[in-house]
Amino acid sequence: MKQNKFSYKLGQFLMFAGPAGILFCAVVVLPFIYGIYLTFTSWDGVASNKPFVGFLNYQQAFTDTAYWAALGRTVVYSAISVVLVNVVAFLLAYAVTSGIKGQNFFRAGFFIPNLIGGIVLGYVWKFVFNRAFVSIGDLITGSKPDSLLGSPSGAMFALILVSVWQYAGYMMLIYVAGFMSVDQSLKEAAMIDGCNSTKAMWHVIIPLMRSSFVQCIFLSTTRCFMVYDLNLSLTKGEPFNQSVLAAMHVYNQAFVYKNYGVGQAEALILFVICAVIGVLQVYVGKKGEVAA
Repeated sequence: MKQNKFSYKLGQFLMFAGPAGILFCAVVVLPFIYGIYLTFTSWDGVASNKPFVGFLNYQQAFTDTAYWAALGRTVVYSAISVVLVNVVAFLLAYAVTSGIKGQNFFRAGFFIPNLIGGIVLGYVWKFVFNRAFVSIGDLITGSKPDSLLGSPSGAMFALILVSVWQYAGYMMLIYVAGFMSVDQSLKEAAMIDGCNSTKAMWHVIIPLMRSSFVQCIFLSTTRCFMVYDLNLSLTKGEPFNQSVLAAMHVYNQAFVYKNYGVGQAEALILFVICAVIGVLQVYVGKKGEVAA
């Protein structure tokens, strides 16, 4: 009878979830609320006084052409990266669940890039693009080609390539779990009914893995929209600031140009856009999952 009392249940909840809840509020909720307050001030990030300016920061954010250009590049980068990440991850998951020899070794190998921090990863690939590929091109053609990072389109291609290389291994594990959750008897029944492997994959396995697709697309979308460390270490926004993505522009606005209020307002706009895209994607995916 004691265990049914509200006070007992509340005590059990606070015992297990209380420390995590307090830390979450201290690290996420309170800074988020304080950040919203700062969007209404003209704070430079250093001074002790924070003059209240109302919606002026939002007005400047909506008229900041550099911010919207960076956001446009982020949308293009994210759209291409999300598609490639999930296609590569799905193919890798299919390969390492098909019974090939040493598949556990390959799973670990494909996952390792995700363990490398974005800063370190960017500097490693920067050396590869600027030195290794240039030297290989010199050996093949006899003349040193330009670095891929030397042009705006090349820099964006490099960001997409490295992002796919980094994220695909993590998403692969989710697809592996999806493949392993599908009852093989369903595939065998489809094969008996006349389906070949391709039709069984398309009409049986993939619909049953819809939840895996929803999770992977959501995670890859949010990661790509919020990427900063890789953008900083690989391109630094160069050449000519044509590879500056939204998160880097927000950071520069707040901490480099000392426009903390404007930068915080732009960060909040980016958060809202990312949240809306994520919620819509999950809603559509879950709705299709129920229908399947």
